[in-house]
Amino acid sequence: MKTELNEISPLLRKTILAKEDKYYYYHPGVNPVAVIRATFKNIFRMKRTSGASTITMQVARALEPRNRNIGSKMIEMFRAFQLEWKYSKDEILQMYLNLVPYGGNLEGVKAASLLYFSKNPDHLSLAEITALSIIPNRPSSLVMGKTNDLIVKERNRWLKKFAADKVFTEKEIEDALAEPLTATRNTVPHFAKHLSNKLYNKGGYYYKTHLDLNAQLKTEKIVEDYIRAQRLRSINNGAIMVIDNKTHNVIAYVGSANFNDTTDGGQVNGAAAIRQPGSTLKPLLYAMCMDEGLLTPKMVMNDVAVNYNGYAPENYDQKYNGYVTAEYALEHSLNIPAVKSLRILGKDKLVQKLSACDFKQIQKDRNKLGLSMILGGCGTTLEELTALFSAFANNGDYISPSYSDKDTVHKKINVVSPEAAFMINDILSKVNRPDFPLNWQSTERMPKIAWKTGTSYGRRDAWSIGYNKNYTVGVWVGNFSGVGVPDLSGANTATPLLFKIFNTIDYDSDEEWFTQPKDCDTRLVCSETGMLPADHCENLVMDYFIPLISSTAKCNNIQEVLVSADEKISYCKNCAPQAGYKKKMYKVTEPEMQAWFEEHKIAYQKIPPHNPDCETIFKGNAPTITSPSNGSEYLINKKSKDPLQLTCKAGTDVSKVYWYINNKFYKASVPGEKQFFIPDEGPVKISCTDDKGRNRDIKITVRYVNL
Repeated sequence: MKTELNEISPLLRKTILAKEDKYYYYHPGVNPVAVIRATFKNIFRMKRTSGASTITMQVARALEPRNRNIGSKMIEMFRAFQLEWKYSKDEILQMYLNLVPYGGNLEGVKAASLLYFSKNPDHLSLAEITALSIIPNRPSSLVMGKTNDLIVKERNRWLKKFAADKVFTEKEIEDALAEPLTATRNTVPHFAKHLSNKLYNKGGYYYKTHLDLNAQLKTEKIVEDYIRAQRLRSINNGAIMVIDNKTHNVIAYVGSANFNDTTDGGQVNGAAAIRQPGSTLKPLLYAMCMDEGLLTPKMVMNDVAVNYNGYAPENYDQKYNGYVTAEYALEHSLNIPAVKSLRILGKDKLVQKLSACDFKQIQKDRNKLGLSMILGGCGTTLEELTALFSAFANNGDYISPSYSDKDTVHKKINVVSPEAAFMINDILSKVNRPDFPLNWQSTERMPKIAWKTGTSYGRRDAWSIGYNKNYTVGVWVGNFSGVGVPDLSGANTATPLLFKIFNTIDYDSDEEWFTQPKDCDTRLVCSETGMLPADHCENLVMDYFIPLISSTAKCNNIQEVLVSADEKISYCKNCAPQAGYKKKMYKVTEPEMQAWFEEHKIAYQKIPPHNPDCETIFKGNAPTITSPSNGSEYLINKKSKDPLQLTCKAGTDVSKVYWYINNKFYKASVPGEKQFFIPDEGPVKISCTDDKGRNRDIKITVRYVNL
């Protein structure tokens, strides 16, 4: 255990020099007076009774051990001159204190100080330093914990010699002589075992971490106690990482609930393990969409069933919510709006941003990832996610976390704008959320935080990442075996632990919250669309936006339609009669929302069917075929030959659709009605035409197999 220069206290320096080499700062590595005195004594007494080794010579001997003879002594003297030429006196003294043996396998004053007295060298008393200083002379007979009486006797002899030489005051000597010696060899400290292994694997043998020992030990105890209670639910492990947002240092790092527990791989480092992130990447996605001008918090989105080339995501509760705002979608971690947002933004932009933030597995798999990555279909670590969320606490700037004093270069990149970061912070700090703990003890004196939960597919990983101005805390809970648990979720399992950690490290903090950036403004928008209000808009709400970035389009959910006097038929401009019609405003409802309203039996305003006598073929807004999925391959059992389902979504002005299979008419139906057919093997073209002549084609492949 390396003793640093700042750990060599004046008392330690003074005591060691008084015993070993009182003229240390005055000789060039060899003390000629001591050499002459030792030579005469040894000659006249015909045996070695006195040595002349300086501290520098002892360092030379420790670095290059040799047999004790005149030749070896001459080499030591030469090496001592070399050491003095190259190093300062303080550096040589540091070498001595790191090389001197203290019995058994202990080498260096820091190792001896920690294992014998459980304290650093700069906290040792005069009596303790003197007791340690005599052991190197007789390490086999002076053994701490076994021959303490003999050590005290030898210690007191040297203390009295110090008194005679007036090295210390009478009071200091008197106190040292009275001090008992109860030291015994203790176990080596085992702090932050997972982080120690992580740093050791980087290479080198000594790292000075940024850990706050108090926070580290408390966090370890909280995790161990919390997981012990969760084992009744078959949840066996957890990991924590805490970053100081002001210094970007990692102040607590817990890789598992118990390093020594072998039942669920306690030595596995859960903080560095690659796991599925669940919904934890959604805040970054929404922030990037805000920076692109695609979203604002009150922008309204459709939360209904979608199908993108065979990928049909579902919400966590397998329900759909219809019209929702972007902030509601993020607060409730809805999946469909997130997938839609990623599709609009572009998957590659998100991958590029995460790769820049050192998401190694995502960078490795960048060509394999699809829209599912925003729901957890990718690999990340707790270290990566915690560092990413700290960017929201630093005005959108990602700054790589520092684990030790060797992490001197901080990687800094702008992830999102300060304005987008502020809007995300505002959304994630609201307490009217389904993942807010119901237990009041968890939140009684907890500081205000923003947090996001996540649950991976199969309930294998529960995440909760939270932050405020002071700290970012990342929590993972699950099983290293990868076994899913029905009770496992980010909200119910990880968030209570997150709140416990914040209650401990930032208890009752009154730190101010994030302030609104000057380039983040507010405006009134239509509550039904989140767009700038038009003349027809009646219900307005206040919304954040980014000037010159956020969309300035006006609300367009109302359109004028020409209808018959009895409002049973609508007309286009080409087929409108000379008289007998009127103009009426209708709310625009997308086909996917119409299907959702119909399914949930919710009344909505429908545009009357178009004039059946009109011969005009319309462009755009063709029916959307929702089943089968375009470009997909379907395997059908040869024995049963199960039929495929045909469904579509059409506009509100459509009353009938016509299905064609391989360009041959198959059947007519109303929009949303399910039809079934048995396809031929091979490529199949499916067409759907509405009563206005608008057409949509898809192609699938069918194979008959023995199942």
